[in-house]
Amino acid sequence: MTKAEQTRLTAWRLRVLQQAANDGNVARVCRRYGISRKSFYKWKRRHAEHGDAGLSDRARTPRCSPRATARDVVSKILYLRQHYHFGAGRIAAYLHRFHAIEIAVSSVHRILTRHGMARLPANQKHRPHGQRWQRYEKPQPGHRLQLDVKFLERIPGTRRRLYQFTAIDDCTRIRVLKIYDACNQRTARMFVDEVIRRLPFRVHVVQTDNGAEFQSEFHWHLERLDIQHVYIRPRTPRLNGKVERSHRVDDQEFYQLLDKDGISDDIHLFNEKLREWEDYYNYHRPHGALGGQTPYERLLAKTRAEQLPKP
Repeated sequence: MTKAEQTRLTAWRLRVLQQAANDGNVARVCRRYGISRKSFYKWKRRHAEHGDAGLSDRARTPRCSPRATARDVVSKILYLRQHYHFGAGRIAAYLHRFHAIEIAVSSVHRILTRHGMARLPANQKHRPHGQRWQRYEKPQPGHRLQLDVKFLERIPGTRRRLYQFTAIDDCTRIRVLKIYDACNQRTARMFVDEVIRRLPFRVHVVQTDNGAEFQSEFHWHLERLDIQHVYIRPRTPRLNGKVERSHRVDDQEFYQLLDKDGISDDIHLFNEKLREWEDYYNYHRPHGALGGQTPYERLLAKTRAEQLPKP
């Protein structure tokens, strides 16, 4: 009810009380205005106690809600929304995994709406598409690895720039990250060797865009390792959608919260921080596309499925 509607309702109730006082017959006035005598005497009592303000509607919320969400849980929900821009589903999964708090997604959404945080900032809003892309996923770990390079901001006061090389497994979403101070075929070869060394499964196919760092020298290096190298079509970054989406997660959940003072010009310290973020992403962060599992949990599930005897 708006403020103007409440004002009109209060004036109408006051007019009913005045009419009854002038008429002297409460029952006849109540019949005329279509109200019960119980309501009339309730308004009369409130008007005698509080004046005109007593004729306004009171809050209908209960004075005590023993099953209401605890304040510390509400504060956690608002913190995750404000600082990490998590949706209701991810907040519920995060609280279950890290705080052993069971809360429904609908309850999280109501809390966000109540505090005016149901809508994300403009740069985080969902963008409607004329045609939805069909989601795909390779059935086994290592069947396809997506590689890409994220260009980081220039180091303040210099012309130097750092580059984050990213590899993500199409099936499990396990990632390998590393920062280099150059973006060329030599660093791309060094990175793919690092990826092969650190992943717990064999890589069959590597998929990249058509960048200069992924050309002939890089291509034949993979061929010598008995790994197939495929390019996506030019100007179609959506075909490398998993690694592109993971870069947006890096921006939202790592770089925006990272204190770069003292590490932006130290590539070794930067890589240590990035390795901590990589471990969190692979082993602890619930993934929406994996049904709330972490990439490592998805890897274990796929590995167990392979080991089960076939009927």
